[in-house]
Amino acid sequence: MSYVSKTMGDSEKVIFRAKFHWVYTFTAFAWLLILGVIGVGIWMFVHMMIVKWTTEIVATNERFVYKTGWITRKTQEVSLQKIEEIKLSQGVLGRLFGYGRLHIQGTGVGLIDLPNIKQPLELRRQITNAREASRRDN
Repeated sequence: MSYVSKTMGDSEKVIFRAKFHWVYTFTAFAWLLILGVIGVGIWMFVHMMIVKWTTEIVATNERFVYKTGWITRKTQEVSLQKIEEIKLSQGVLGRLFGYGRLHIQGTGVGLIDLPNIKQPLELRRQITNAREASRRDN
């Protein structure tokens, strides 16, 4: 069971679960092929895949959660109403292949820097829609 599923409230629902883009996995395999002979590539590959497998990036109807870690856990959570700004970093390849990085600024949590994810604009749109729906309900 995922961290987010374990910590969700009774009325809380997942509205978007972000995933790493295939370019991230491709990069891990490239490290393995290029530097695997000397061992550095193996370490880079294993490290990158553990990061991919143990990271959760989830927007619910009440909060945004970014959880990393396998043995130790680090979470950054912010209520949707406390999100002040969402910035997108997307280079040429990101635009072509549909991936990018989001930087979420929130009151009391500082800056949450996300890795390259697929559909960054969709995550941004879902957060914005959930914030507006929450304001209407209150």
